[in-house]
Amino acid sequence: MKIMRIALVDDHTLFRKGMINLIEMVCSDCEIAFEADNGIELKQKITKENEPDIILMDINMPHMDGFASVKWLNENFPLVKVLVVSMIEKEESVVRMLKLGVKGYLSKDVEPKELGEALDAIMNKGFYYTDFITGKLVHSIQHDKEIENTRAEALRCMNDREKDFLKLACSEFTYNEIASQMFLSPKTIDGYRNAIFEKLKVKSRVGMALYAVKHGLVQL
Repeated sequence: MKIMRIALVDDHTLFRKGMINLIEMVCSDCEIAFEADNGIELKQKITKENEPDIILMDINMPHMDGFASVKWLNENFPLVKVLVVSMIEKEESVVRMLKLGVKGYLSKDVEPKELGEALDAIMNKGFYYTDFITGKLVHSIQHDKEIENTRAEALRCMNDREKDFLKLACSEFTYNEIASQMFLSPKTIDGYRNAIFEKLKVKSRVGMALYAVKHGLVQL
């Protein structure tokens, strides 16, 4: 049977040593390729010769965190599969990691049996997503869809003057200059801005501009 090469990237030495003991207990075909304290040390230690099959990756680490580390791996060692092992279970962090392409996500208090199942699944099926993680992803997709539907409805409800303002807001004109262009008072322009912020559920001119570009209201 093929040997599974495992690396660990976590800034807590005791946790790494404990995980190594667990891996040796649940996976007789596993060997440890190397350990690293953070993404910087990962970059220093990983080579084509010792490239692991799976990296167990923490998120919160000094100097170079898990997000940056996974992004770097995608660009430089795309065949390496990442299994996140973290105490962070916030939906934003989970979904961000999944969008970066990690193959699994476990809590640091994982039971040995589940760790073994995760390693086996990632090697043989390519991924290991628990019901908890799948739920986070589904909720995020639904939330994104709800926001998009709200914004699409907002676009349909905008009058022509609001759409004209939105296009000008994507330019380098100041709000006062936009007021002059539209022959309106600055106070009226402030009203347009606040109304569109509310309709699009954005908080800045940048957010407004991104929406306009995405929906073809302006051309870059």
